[in-house]
Amino acid sequence: MSRCAHYYNVCSRNQGRNVRIIEHSGRQHAGRIVRVTPSTVYIEGRGPRGGFGGFGYGYYGSYGYRPYVYPVALAAISGFALGALLFW
Repeated sequence: MSRCAHYYNVCSRNQGRNVRIIEHSGRQHAGRIVRVTPSTVYIEGRGPRGGFGGFGYGYYGSYGYRPYVYPVALAAISGFALGALLFW
């Protein structure tokens, strides 16, 4: 099984859960998995840490801040951790 297929299966099984994903480049992503495709996992969080800041889409509505939802390529993942203790 390829690395992408492995992380696709792991992300699919854990959709809706809080995770921390570490890329080969060292960027870390912490958030909730909201969608998984064969090549990308979509994280709802505050944007990557150790990277260029938040990107994706989000808004400030009448109910307050909504976190960004942004994609992470499955091929870029080098580490994956589950749990609610990972958050800021």
